[in-house]
Amino acid sequence: MSFTIYPAIDLRGGRCVRLTEGDFGRETVYGDDPVAVARRWADAGARWLHVVDLDGARAGRPVQAELVAAICAAVAIPVQVGGGLRDEEAVADVLGRGAARAVVGTLAAREPARCRALCAAHPGRVAVGIDARDGLVRVAGWLEGEALRAVNLAAQAADLGAAAVIYTDIGRDGTGQGPDLGGTAAVARAARGVPVIASGGVGALAHVQAAAALAAAGVAGVIVGRALYTGAVPLADALALEV
Repeated sequence: MSFTIYPAIDLRGGRCVRLTEGDFGRETVYGDDPVAVARRWADAGARWLHVVDLDGARAGRPVQAELVAAICAAVAIPVQVGGGLRDEEAVADVLGRGAARAVVGTLAAREPARCRALCAAHPGRVAVGIDARDGLVRVAGWLEGEALRAVNLAAQAADLGAAAVIYTDIGRDGTGQGPDLGGTAAVARAARGVPVIASGGVGALAHVQAAAALAAAGVAGVIVGRALYTGAVPLADALALEV
């Protein structure tokens, strides 16, 4: 399975930010022009971008739709978008605005039948986001818990027809401690061939290398955020690990 680096662009209030452990009170701003940031990563050789509307995730509906559209229009590479996509209209809208792939989380966990219909309506363009703390799924912008294990939702994602699964360990996100490789591998096994993208905690090139080593097990990529902005992970070095 191929392995791809996904530079992350998290949007809040029109700016490019990063949160620590999903806490909106622990925000670091990395740029006032997310479109310029997107161009920067694309010009540096990124093959994909991962964009999250944090305001939308919290509100339950897209808030940064115009900015997302501007990012998609500004780069020639595919853009994966999540945050507040909780119904058919929101997914169709973001895809219509230029996103290559829409990421749904809350909808997949709480309304799998509707998620299945979305995957069928947009084949290859709907991914399931699995955000978990201590192995249990969190939804609604990570603010609400579900009595559902991440591996079980991954198995459901395969049945729903998801194009990919994005697995985030919330407790590691933004910490630089390294991604949850064991959890990611378990999710990949449960997903039964659906490509799994690791997210949360990348803080060094060694973390990217460790994720890439799981490509044969179904881990198809890793999302890198804060470490790219601080320079802890040079994008060129990370991209050299792609296959």
